[in-house]
Order: sequence, then C-alpha cells, then structure tokens
Amino acid sequence: MDKKNQPAPAPFFKNKYLNFIWEVAKVVIISLAIIIPIRYFLIQPFYVKGTSMEPNFKQYEYLIINQLAYRLHDPVRGEVVVLRNPQDLSQFFIKRVIGLPGETVEVKNRHVYINGKQLDESTYLASDVETWGNIKTTLGSNQYFVFGDNRAASLDSRIIGPITREEIIGKAWLRAWPFNRAVKFSSINYNL
Repeated sequence: MDKKNQPAPAPFFKNKYLNFIWEVAKVVIISLAIIIPIRYFLIQPFYVKGTSMEPNFKQYEYLIINQLAYRLHDPVRGEVVVLRNPQDLSQFFIKRVIGLPGETVEVKNRHVYINGKQLDESTYLASDVETWGNIKTTLGSNQYFVFGDNRAASLDSRIIGPITREEIIGKAWLRAWPFNRAVKFSSINYNL
C-alpha cells in the first residue's frame, strides 16, 4: 500500500463533537504553554497611569516592559523602569533611574548631583524643569534613586527613598500605543 492510499489515523474520540473539543483544547493548551512564560518571564504590558513622567510618557500610553533585561545586567542610569511602589505593592510606578548603588545623590539649588557632579538631564527634561528638594543620600549596594520626569508631580525617591533592585519589574522597552508615538527606547549617555 502506498502513502497516498493509507487510511487517515483514527480520531482520539469516536464522537465528532468530543473530537472537536479535544482539538480545541490542544490548541488552547499549546497556546498557553507559549504565552504564559513569555508574559511572566520575558515581557509584559504596562499601561501608564498618572502624569509623573510627562511629557516623555503620557497618561494612557501602552508600553511593553522587558523583564529579562535585569536578569542579565543591572539597571543603568537614565533607563526608564517599572517598579512596585514600596509603600503599596499592589501599585506600580514608572520612573527614571538617576542614582546607582554606591553613589551619593544630592538635590540642591534645583539640580541633581551625582558624587558632586551636576547631572545633565537636558536629553529628556525641558530647560525650565527644576528638581525641588534638599536631599543628600549615599545609596547602598542594592539601592537605586529614581525620579519622575515631571518633577513637580512625581512621587519618587525624594519622598519614598531609594528603591531596591527587587522592587524593579523591568525596563521600558517600547511604546506600543498610540501608534503615532510608537518607539523603541534607547539608552542615554551622561558623560559623568
């Protein structure tokens, strides 16, 4: 008997309705086996709520967060991260990494200083944006200092203090919505 004339394999169930349900169940199981690891270990969607990162990230924008990045390397100054609110773990924040472990972060005269050098934030802040506060803190080996780009309307490390590496979920990888503002985010070079 040649291959063309071989009978089709017998269905798993004799009843065609049960066989249809079985085929749909297999598709669902395989789909979930692919989607769940991607969603929980690689990337996840994030919906911007609030104005703390305006004008760079506007309320109601839809971002894709890279969760794998910080399993491979540490956060870098200037990266935008999504983190759990240390005061309420059911809430999420989106902030920019400013201070890295071991550094001294100081806010004075409406500017940010890292280890005594003024931080040039002109690539993402308008010239009229001022950073209020009078803070000086040295970060621990697992601590980061984060700010919102809208300094006047941001609940950030000036108020909640440094955050730990474990509180960071991932980094903003791309803006998916609205389509006219879709972009893959790149790193900033500070020359410190």
